[in-house]
Amino acid sequence: MTTTHRVRVAALSGAGALLFPLALALAPAAQAGPVQEPFGPACASLPTSGEGSAAGMADDPVATAASNNPALSTLVTAVKKAGLVDTLNNADDITVFAPTNDAFAKIPKADLDKILNDKEQLTNLLTYHVVDETVTRDKLPNGTFTTLQGDQLTTSQSGDVYKVNNSATIVCGDVETENATVHVVDTVLMPKS
Repeated sequence: MTTTHRVRVAALSGAGALLFPLALALAPAAQAGPVQEPFGPACASLPTSGEGSAAGMADDPVATAASNNPALSTLVTAVKKAGLVDTLNNADDITVFAPTNDAFAKIPKADLDKILNDKEQLTNLLTYHVVDETVTRDKLPNGTFTTLQGDQLTTSQSGDVYKVNNSATIVCGDVETENATVHVVDTVLMPKS
């Protein structure tokens, strides 16, 4: 190898050393994890655009996002009555198992009215639907999670069906909000205590 050739190789190696970090800096950033897509039969009923859509809900904290979904109006009313709007909106990385209006309608009206008018009982019920961690579809088969209320709830999978406490079915899951993952359920979950 001649002296001139060695100088060229060294110069090119030095340039390559500079170009490699620059290429890394210009490369697109890797995602922190897989982006979760909503799943379940009721997801088809979400609007395709606007505040109530999956994309629209992702921009708002969870209680605000729920208020934009007409199927969750009873839940939103209950959250307001319990004084939990700020608590839910200011929490980080929570999961909410959100009962639909139809889920609340399964409770006899007299019983539901009693719960809605007893702040302590209502808070106990609502915080049983919230887990202080991110629970996405991959964690649902055979899961056990401690709720903000203090009791545990369980999740299971059979085929494409995901259940909570063997009583509620997730009808639209992995709906992301600014601070929470939401799994919409067809039955109100009742705490043990």
